[in-house]
Amino acid sequence: MSDQQAVFSIQRLYLKELSLESPHAPQIFLEQTQPSVEVQLDVQSSVVVETIYETTVTVTVTTRVGDKVAFLVEAKEAGIFEIAGVPDDQLPYVQQVVCANIVYPYLRANVADLVQRAGFPPIHLAEINFEALFQQRLAAQSPDSNGSGLILPN
Repeated sequence: MSDQQAVFSIQRLYLKELSLESPHAPQIFLEQTQPSVEVQLDVQSSVVVETIYETTVTVTVTTRVGDKVAFLVEAKEAGIFEIAGVPDDQLPYVQQVVCANIVYPYLRANVADLVQRAGFPPIHLAEINFEALFQQRLAAQSPDSNGSGLILPN
């Protein structure tokens, strides 16, 4: 057993990818029907070098008015973190829960800003319990599941 001190530090937070499609503009702006919103969320982590890890939170927001897509947003916000001295069995939790909790507020702000700049009412993504998502992902790794990302209710 090692007496190594645990290290956790944020190296950088950044917008990795951002896109918006509004295939039915400008006609969609004239619609009076209440839109429906579907949100899909995923968290991925990878090793950059040795004790440096990247955690990426990805969100896809699809907003429909009737059967027409009003807009589709795909965004990836990422963080680079130094993580050392953490037991191997706890590393996925730190990456998927602790790091995701740090990255997600930046993703929420970028999505709300982008949607509003596109002329739509801003989408305020709900707070996410990344610990519950982590547990759901562990359960999804069982042989009888497909392991897909989380689909959130509106």
